[in-house]
Amino acid sequence: MSRTVYVNGEYLPEAAAKVSVFDRGFLFADAVYEVTAVVNSKLVDFAGHYARLVRSCGELGLTLAVDENGLREIHQRLIVENALQEGGIYLQLTRGNSGDRDFHFPPASTPPTLVLFTQARAVVDHPAASKGIRVVTCPDIRWQRRDIKTVQLLAPCLAKAFAEAQGADDAFLVENGYITEGSSCNCYIVQDDNTVVTRPLSNSILHGITRKALVKLAEEHGVTIEERLFTPEEARNAREVFISSATTFVWPVIAVDGQTIGDGKPGPITQLLRRIYLQML
Repeated sequence: MSRTVYVNGEYLPEAAAKVSVFDRGFLFADAVYEVTAVVNSKLVDFAGHYARLVRSCGELGLTLAVDENGLREIHQRLIVENALQEGGIYLQLTRGNSGDRDFHFPPASTPPTLVLFTQARAVVDHPAASKGIRVVTCPDIRWQRRDIKTVQLLAPCLAKAFAEAQGADDAFLVENGYITEGSSCNCYIVQDDNTVVTRPLSNSILHGITRKALVKLAEEHGVTIEERLFTPEEARNAREVFISSATTFVWPVIAVDGQTIGDGKPGPITQLLRRIYLQML
């Protein structure tokens, strides 16, 4: 069945949705994006995603012409028109069409391009949540402003391809001897004393919306969170390892670089955090 998508104020069949070849998002990856999860036809933490979108736009000087209420209405209409029960809504905002390929920024009056579409997928009962995933480590070759959620995703795509070639499900990125984050997720390890360790927020990682919620929930349930750098060796020898993102919520990692984590099954802290996160929805 054809989806209804949103393009610059219009709701269109996906086959009729078009963006100019001169759009700067296509030519230069001059764009930002967000993915908001949907469970039971309801948006998950929309306010957090909107706030991060506004921040990304501010860092790049992009114009977001729709306010929070207006953007929420677009999301909700897409949920209804596509009968979306579970999955996510992808949003992309670009600097627009300057009329040709030109490295110079277009005039400030150039209309931005705003596109949204739905993706139906399992997020609550996904098999990876109960079975866990295997990851490998690889160099982090991304630019230095990973806190801005841009569409410059070639490096993460290459990392995922590397992981697949190694027979793994995903990759943890390593810079200066420390894990930054996953190809599209934040990373955590659990120490022997059940302390959860995750890298502190900075320009080196994306400020995950799910990460923010998990840190708050963990503290409310007596789970200690320590924000510091950690190495691949620490991850390989951790009691538990897990990831978080808007499309996974919390997934356990059962192997890192071929080394089994714990007993090779999702650990109790990981399961607790996923359970209390789902209860919040």
